[in-house]
Amino acid sequence: MKVTVHESISGIARDDWNALAGDAYPFLSHAFLELAETTGSVSPDAGWAPRHLTLEDGGVLLGALPLYEKSHSWGEFVFDWAWAQAYEQAGFDYYPKLVSAVPFTPAPSSRILLADKGDTQAARTLITAATGLAAETGCSSVHFLFPAEEETSLFEESGLLLRKDCQFHWHNRGYRDFDAFISTFTSAKRKKARRDRRRVQESGITFRRLRGAELDADTWSTVYALIARTFMMRGSLPYFNQAFFEGLSDQLPDGVLVILAEQDELPVAAAVFFESETTLYGRYWGSDGHFDALHFETCYYQGIEYCIETGKQHFEPGTQGEHKISRGFSPVTTWSAHWLAHPEFANAIGRYLDEEGRHIQRYIDAIARHTPYRDEE
Repeated sequence: MKVTVHESISGIARDDWNALAGDAYPFLSHAFLELAETTGSVSPDAGWAPRHLTLEDGGVLLGALPLYEKSHSWGEFVFDWAWAQAYEQAGFDYYPKLVSAVPFTPAPSSRILLADKGDTQAARTLITAATGLAAETGCSSVHFLFPAEEETSLFEESGLLLRKDCQFHWHNRGYRDFDAFISTFTSAKRKKARRDRRRVQESGITFRRLRGAELDADTWSTVYALIARTFMMRGSLPYFNQAFFEGLSDQLPDGVLVILAEQDELPVAAAVFFESETTLYGRYWGSDGHFDALHFETCYYQGIEYCIETGKQHFEPGTQGEHKISRGFSPVTTWSAHWLAHPEFANAIGRYLDEEGRHIQRYIDAIARHTPYRDEE
């Protein structure tokens, strides 16, 4: 079997990559990853140098791995800043490191892409190839971020350390409409949800849904300005640039959705979503000012309504945010897997992750008791 390192996703045939990735996750599509690279959002200059792996046997593609050499830890959403600091204090370099992830996208999905999903030999070969590449190129470590849960046993069997974390997801249980959904809430939580929505309505704000093909350059410019303003209020710029968003209309016209909030026919806020056949993914939000409850309405309630209307089974609105619990989202476990070349650091981080994992589980168990549903689901 032959492993090849590719310094651009463009070096891998689109149809070949997509045959491995499937269509369950829009972020794993060749179009998404290539657009990120060709627009410069993902590049060596941005600290994301592509090192994608492919595995072939006799010219037949058996598997692939999205992989990047990183010179920092921004845009990952699995936080290892303390590890980097510990390396520095001990006189070692933590960067560069290798990261298998979808850049700037904390959505659980497959990391090991296989022609035969049960081909554990090919999967282990790709994992070994990644750690081998790290050793050959002087990278301190390899990190698989937000892999699918069914992949975690392969990582553990390959000697990687597992790290547990938590997100909040919504699950469609066959709701007829939004009212049927919140009718499952306790009285107090149901009143709160209705009050949130009423405040937005009383502000005279209305909503439009725009699919990828309906989003022209001018509309994307408006949406991007809203997102950029919100990012800059927090002291940074959006990870993806405007050219990336504009390119989505051509490259993923059926995979992107924008919900635009308007007041007096003028855009005041926007949320960008991606979607597969079964799942809606909330990604980016922006507004031009403060509007009471508008974030909850645009990013959560509008998304839930869309899922109910279109029959989607899941809604993943992004990382963090305990405020999602009272709006019908439930805690779920997410994972990452880590290989560190330095054995003493690997041992120390392994002990830390054991303790952190117990803390995360206690947190999940505790917060699950505060969902708004009348009966525990």
